[in-house]
Amino acid sequence: MVIGKGSKGMHLSEEDVRSIVKEAVAKGTFDNKKILAVYPDHTRSGPVPIFFRAFCDLIGAKAAKLDFLIALGTHMPMTEEMICEHFAVTPEELKSKYGKFGVFNHDFKDPAKNIKVGTLKKAQVEEISGGILSEDVPVEINKMVMDYDLLVICGPVFPHEVVGFSGGNKYLFPGIAAAEIIDFFHWLGALMTNPKIIGNKMTAVRKVVELCADMVQKPKFAFTYVVDHGEIAGLYAAEAKEAWGAAADLSNQLHICYMDKPFHTVLSCAPKMYDDIWTAGKCMYKLEPVVADGGTLIIYAPHVTEISYTHGKVLDKIGYHTRDYFSKQMDKFEGVPRGVIAHSTHVRGIGTFENGVEKPRVSVVLATGVPEERCKKINLGYMDPKLINLDDYKNKEDKGILFVAKAGEMLYKLKDGPSWQNV
Repeated sequence: MVIGKGSKGMHLSEEDVRSIVKEAVAKGTFDNKKILAVYPDHTRSGPVPIFFRAFCDLIGAKAAKLDFLIALGTHMPMTEEMICEHFAVTPEELKSKYGKFGVFNHDFKDPAKNIKVGTLKKAQVEEISGGILSEDVPVEINKMVMDYDLLVICGPVFPHEVVGFSGGNKYLFPGIAAAEIIDFFHWLGALMTNPKIIGNKMTAVRKVVELCADMVQKPKFAFTYVVDHGEIAGLYAAEAKEAWGAAADLSNQLHICYMDKPFHTVLSCAPKMYDDIWTAGKCMYKLEPVVADGGTLIIYAPHVTEISYTHGKVLDKIGYHTRDYFSKQMDKFEGVPRGVIAHSTHVRGIGTFENGVEKPRVSVVLATGVPEERCKKINLGYMDPKLINLDDYKNKEDKGILFVAKAGEMLYKLKDGPSWQNV
């Protein structure tokens, strides 16, 4: 049974959130349990402090133990300063008022911190991928999950380029998973391409997420929420799959903007929460479907000075290319994490690679703090952000120019579907 509510136009207050958490607590689900709450990092939107306070005050009062694990995936660890800002507490409050609640970063790279819970069998992979991939994949997750009685996932749901819609058990896989399953997860999505995956509820990659989650022999409860222009439009509490399903249905109503025609130029502005191209790439993912053939998408982010704090050196070597550039010559990229290759293809967008010639469908330009020389090195265009006047791009849709002031969450699609959908 799903506890909660949500609809277009609804704005839930902190009191509403606490009321829903109280109702879930009253069911006895958390009584005397050792609970690990799996939380989003700073690259995800939502009023995390409201949930942190509600969890500590209400769930913490009933649980035998309550700790928080930040689902970083492959993102950089959050410092104490970042965690305090994320939860809206002072360092003193974190140590005193909330001192009994542990807060931990996930580490995907350290084998000693992860544990194998199963294997995605070759036959399963072949069936899920439609024969695109054929391999056994070890499934490993942060071993902290074994020290608790109940996993409680808390996070937002948005259209997502790799899985279809984010949230739910995705906070386990890839959120607190180890490198090999993370790479497989992203590469499968890349092979199927962002335009075919994003905004679809049940995808092959979501099937992978749920299969892997089933291998973790712990009960999983979730508080999934849907954000609308900074406000909570919906909150659902239930077993993780159920809660995610309800939130994904609402996200489908709120987070997809259908356009009548494509645009030759899109200026996609990255919010400050995206601090490198690894995360600001969402400004491409969510808008690729409405860029016209031969058009240009500009990622405008003057605050971004790094390609990827985690994978920058690898991306400097391989650059940004279309799926087929990699898939047709994978032998050249042996040893390169497939998750990094997947990110590369998602930012570059779809295209072709025939007879050694790559033809991306659109141009992708960085108007960031990343120097021009580096942009050229990684096969992306460059514009000096200081020379961009945002007013030149606003209210020009009738002229084929789309301006998006806060990109990365709202998905833009064409009403009648793109001419290049069969990729």
